[in-house]
Amino acid sequence: MDSPSLIDHPQVLRILFHPRSEQGYPPTQAAIELCFPIDEQVSLGGRLYRSQNVRGPLLLYWHGNGEIAADYDDLSTFYTDMGIHFLVVDFRGYGLSTSSPSGSALLNDAVAVVDGLKGEVETHCPGVTDNLFVMGRSMGSAAAIEIAFRRPEKIKGLILESAFAYTVELIERLGGVSLDGTTEAAGFKSLEKMRSVQTPSLLIHGQEDVLIPVSDSQALFDACPAADKKIVRIDHAGHNDLMLQGMQLYFESIGRFVANIYQL
Repeated sequence: MDSPSLIDHPQVLRILFHPRSEQGYPPTQAAIELCFPIDEQVSLGGRLYRSQNVRGPLLLYWHGNGEIAADYDDLSTFYTDMGIHFLVVDFRGYGLSTSSPSGSALLNDAVAVVDGLKGEVETHCPGVTDNLFVMGRSMGSAAAIEIAFRRPEKIKGLILESAFAYTVELIERLGGVSLDGTTEAAGFKSLEKMRSVQTPSLLIHGQEDVLIPVSDSQALFDACPAADKKIVRIDHAGHNDLMLQGMQLYFESIGRFVANIYQL
């Protein structure tokens, strides 16, 4: 396999991304649908859930590879009840977003969304983009880390849930392609990027996660030079049941992290 194209290789993309549309999801009064133009052919869809705390911070959330923004309609209230405006943006090919997903597009699109955030969000929530937090779950962690790496001046904090440090190991666990001789230099390079992240950071991971082991989050945590950083392990939780196993700890950790930086 041609190493430089690993995260965009067709065989790998079939493993890493599982796009689905928002078709069949009824509109909800809780969310405002936003559109982030990337270029003349591509736009990303997102759902903004506003808090009653008008001047509250904004949390930009990047979901997992089998999810779409509409999946967060119910969970959004946990954030808005804490006084946090909550924005979930879909990858290419997901939800209302156009085009097809790829690894390099995920990274570049994340930065493009942050660069265009003020124009799309401030109409609905004036001033909130000045107090921006970024969160990524699983595959979305690569997007969140990319923002912290390339646009640190634009964010107040970084939150990672079930994040992966090693692209090659993740693909090998998911199966389906030979990666003999492929190095991490051909992957998302999340671990390398975290070595430059000075932004306050919170990492949350299930102790029993077998898809992305908690050791990945520990490696990212150890690499991060931020003075303000914390890792939270949720006992008995795997990759997709953190809410079931530790909902109180999960949201208390996020709320405390944001409140310590921004007065909720």
